[in-house]
Amino acid sequence: MPGTKEIKRRIKSVKNTKKITKAMELVAASKMKRAVASTVASRLYAEYSWEILTSIAKNTEEINHPLFNEREVKNILLILITSNRGLCGAYNAQVIKKILSLIQQENKNVQIKIITIGKKGDVAMRRIGQNVVASFFELPDQISLSDISPIQKLILNEYSIGTYDKVLIVYTDFISALTQKPNIKQILPISKTELKELVNTLKEEKKEEFSNKIEKKVDYLFEGDLYNLIGSLAEKLTRMQIYQMLLESNASEQSSRMIAMKNASDASGEMIDDLTLMFNKARQSNITREISEISAGMASVS
Repeated sequence: MPGTKEIKRRIKSVKNTKKITKAMELVAASKMKRAVASTVASRLYAEYSWEILTSIAKNTEEINHPLFNEREVKNILLILITSNRGLCGAYNAQVIKKILSLIQQENKNVQIKIITIGKKGDVAMRRIGQNVVASFFELPDQISLSDISPIQKLILNEYSIGTYDKVLIVYTDFISALTQKPNIKQILPISKTELKELVNTLKEEKKEEFSNKIEKKVDYLFEGDLYNLIGSLAEKLTRMQIYQMLLESNASEQSSRMIAMKNASDASGEMIDDLTLMFNKARQSNITREISEISAGMASVS
């Protein structure tokens, strides 16, 4: 058994660690509250706007815009959203595992390139030898639409000129403070069949209602230049999708970090209790030994 000095040193070290993890838990909780509020506030708009865009693609046959045209997939661009820092539980590991699974499932003849948002994903992709064409690390916690403008322009320009045939985003959906789900979403081309795929992800009670809306033919009336109008609409709503996925990922990161730091603080408290018990046992053992030595000395003198 270690001596009392060593145990006291370990108790002090664990207490200091607990103070740090508790402070990080409180900071993450504060950031999570703001991130969740932003995510929930824009979620419905992002969902409905994407439904409108895919509905237009489905019901307007004359659309001939690069962002809507599906072509043979030879080059895929993956956008991976992770965090810049660790200490957030399994958040990064889950989304990296998701993208690795996707890469393994793709045809070997398909070229895959990656844009990383967050240092952890960038390090992971470069370590395994993936082709990372761009990295973004400096996005703020309170992200705005203007902050993602460089990312959006890069994606839209490269897809429009035919560099890539499909663009997918790998991110983490925020479900609750305890649950975050890694997800993959295709943003380009804007698929004419995506609404049908969306139905399969809905809950049973909403599936029939939503399916009826899809099957209903919608006649859209456009005023002005259809090509420019559709292109402008597609660019703005695609940017909104990227923005929403970043919000979802940020809320998931802060929630995961808060839970991880709470678990670390709880584990530190349990460790302090165990070390305190060990310290008391060691001190009692020393006292008992000293009393025995005194008694033995008195007996030898007498």
